[in-house]
Amino acid sequence: MDFGPYLLLASLEGAVGAAVLALTAVGLSLVFGVMRVVNVAHGEFYMIGAVVAWFVATTVGTHPALGFVAALIVAPLVAAIIAIAADRLVLKRVNYDPEATIVATIGILYIIQQAALMGYGPEARPVEPPFNHRIALPWYDFAAGEWFYPWGLGTTSYKLFVIAVAIVLLLGFWALMTRTKVGLVMRATQLDWDMAQAFGIPVDRVYALVFGFGAALAALAAVLIVPIQQAHYLMGGDPLLLSFIVVIIGGLGSVRGTVVAAILIGMSDGIISVFFTPTLAKIIATMVVALVLVFRPQGLFGTKAA
Repeated sequence: MDFGPYLLLASLEGAVGAAVLALTAVGLSLVFGVMRVVNVAHGEFYMIGAVVAWFVATTVGTHPALGFVAALIVAPLVAAIIAIAADRLVLKRVNYDPEATIVATIGILYIIQQAALMGYGPEARPVEPPFNHRIALPWYDFAAGEWFYPWGLGTTSYKLFVIAVAIVLLLGFWALMTRTKVGLVMRATQLDWDMAQAFGIPVDRVYALVFGFGAALAALAAVLIVPIQQAHYLMGGDPLLLSFIVVIIGGLGSVRGTVVAAILIGMSDGIISVFFTPTLAKIIATMVVALVLVFRPQGLFGTKAA
């Protein structure tokens, strides 16, 4: 097979990773942008989504599609409830101090991780996708002047579904932030906490909502990816690392920059992982972060501090 079909296949794999990464990183970016909290436990909310998806799918136990739909509803709610409880019980009590919240979210990370280990176990467990039809991808042979189907060049209907759902969710998030009163309140709180409070905005409630919403986005991303990967109590590490890389490259608190950076990092990670190794992909992503911090510390779409 020529290089082109391999590149197409790798790009599709990268697009799936980019879609899931964008959802996860947008949640992290939202929390930092509004609350100025570096949520080190964000990857564990991702893990909660996967673990709850497995529990729901196993409990429903009928058609995989029913379990999947139920998981899409239940997992984000569970993650959001746990996140809101963590905000009320921990983050609020340290007054959202930047240094204190880093330590606090590290503690939350270990609590959630160990709770998952005790309740779920150390095994990696698969979740059956709601559908998974094989789709052969055509390739045009310019030398022969005709289309053909190279052996092994294909994807599944579920992977295309993940990309489509992620796009819809991201557009819905954009509409929420720019076209609704809830989004207006979030943006007002992000711009000026004191002024928002002076105008009667319940900032504490906004913070709880934002922290829960960020966790729900991470859990949604995990529900989408767990039929492709497997649910495991340690699976939050890589999404957390990549999300931080994406948020730094895109610009701290910039949702638009986060989405653009997620596409760049996700696509490159998928392509490099197919042709070389996943380790090399992480090394290159880390080098890109270093270059961004040196030459554009505010990120691609961030703004310089006054």
